[in-house]
Amino acid sequence: MNTKNKKARDHEEALLEELKDIEEAAAYLSAALEENDPNTFLLALKRVAKAHGISKIAAKSTINRQHVYRALSEEGNPTIKNLLALLTALHFNLEVKPKRKAIGG
Repeated sequence: MNTKNKKARDHEEALLEELKDIEEAAAYLSAALEENDPNTFLLALKRVAKAHGISKIAAKSTINRQHVYRALSEEGNPTIKNLLALLTALHFNLEVKPKRKAIGG
């Protein structure tokens, strides 16, 4: 295995270990949402779900495991119902709050 692939795998493993902590996972998901890119958020949610066990999350959310993988894939486009079910299974709430006003705005 080349060094670059090993480093990437080691980084991914370390990240998944960090994401087992609920506070770290919440901060990670929030930062991904701030990117305002659905694909970035889905990748972050996939990593958090993977850290907590996708099979376990699928069972808690009552979504078929294959559907969870599909919804969180690069081509995924989960419904709001499935998104809320996954977040609930991970013990998160979806929160809407106003953006900070721009200076002079």
